[in-house]
Amino acid sequence: MNGILNIMKPPGMTSHDVVSYIRKVTGIKKVGHTGTLDPGAAGVLPICIGKSTKIVDYLMNDKKIYICELKLGNRTDTYDKYGKFIYEEDKNVDHIQLTDILRVLENFKGEITQRPPAYSAIKVGGRRAYDLAREGIDVEIPTRKIVIYDIKILNFDLPYLMLQIECSKGTYIRSICNDIGDFLKCGSYMNFLIRTQTGNFNIKNSCILENIDKNNVQDFIISTDSALSMKSVYIDEKYEAKALNGNELKFNTNIDFEYDEMVKIFIKPDKFIGIGKVSKGLLKIDKLLV
Repeated sequence: MNGILNIMKPPGMTSHDVVSYIRKVTGIKKVGHTGTLDPGAAGVLPICIGKSTKIVDYLMNDKKIYICELKLGNRTDTYDKYGKFIYEEDKNVDHIQLTDILRVLENFKGEITQRPPAYSAIKVGGRRAYDLAREGIDVEIPTRKIVIYDIKILNFDLPYLMLQIECSKGTYIRSICNDIGDFLKCGSYMNFLIRTQTGNFNIKNSCILENIDKNNVQDFIISTDSALSMKSVYIDEKYEAKALNGNELKFNTNIDFEYDEMVKIFIKPDKFIGIGKVSKGLLKIDKLLV
């Protein structure tokens, strides 16, 4: 069995819990997810099965869309409602106006530098940061460059603010919620989070985990090629052996490609064989899936 499941992860489960569930249902050990969701968060979690696990890294690079609600007036050590509160009492935030929020959000558009939470799965010195933090060890997580493609206000009703955020991989929404509170000088933390989209996977066509069992799992499988947000290149079947041996191929097309753009490779008419890069009329094999 090969392909991808578009799972709607429920709150309360880790991403690894979902992987374990699918392993039991399918009887296949080679199963992997395409980007961790916090246990308290819900939303789209693509699960790759069999040979489709070879494209996990490609899917993780796709844009993500989240909806989050943050609460103004306090902070927590985990940057969400599950952590320890920093202030004994919530600060008064009645003075904060919509114009203040709009001004602050300008700081979160485009490429920005972000520091992930101490309570995160990032490894520091070979150990998970959240394990070190739980032991009371001060963890200095390096900053990273991320991209916020869009950030919109969906609702503003003090002390709550609901946002839709479109971002690159590696973005911690909890950090954005915490940093907004810092800009407003009142503190804030994430109240809930749901991932509504990652790449071609949308919450509208996701499947509820508990509805999947060993008798119907095949009905929910999405083909490997349809999961990839890439242009397609078709080569003549007489070049199939060369392609499968990893040789570079010349090809002609009327499609414009960027330098070293990743593409899906098909043997005409529709046999998907893998992923490659195109540059100046040359097709370089990057990953074979047959």
